[in-house]
Amino acid sequence: SGEPRDGATVYSSGCAACHDSGAAGAPKTGDAGAWASRIDKGMDTLVKHAYEGFNAMPAKGGCGSCSDEEIQAAVEHMVAQSE
Repeated sequence: SGEPRDGATVYSSGCAACHDSGAAGAPKTGDAGAWASRIDKGMDTLVKHAYEGFNAMPAKGGCGSCSDEEIQAAVEHMVAQSE
């Protein structure tokens, strides 16, 4: 449709592969304890890490076709599920 995908859609199409299982040390979505210190760093830092990659996570979580807006929406989705 040309419209950006929402955070839940982006999450389920890519992020979930690691963030549902905790693969490679990824914090599991919904695990408030695992996310608390990350959330405390602020949304800007979380989104920056998602764009650029962080630890074992590749840039954009490996989703080369995702727009910056879609990556931000996916991060916002994960945070909302994990607070």
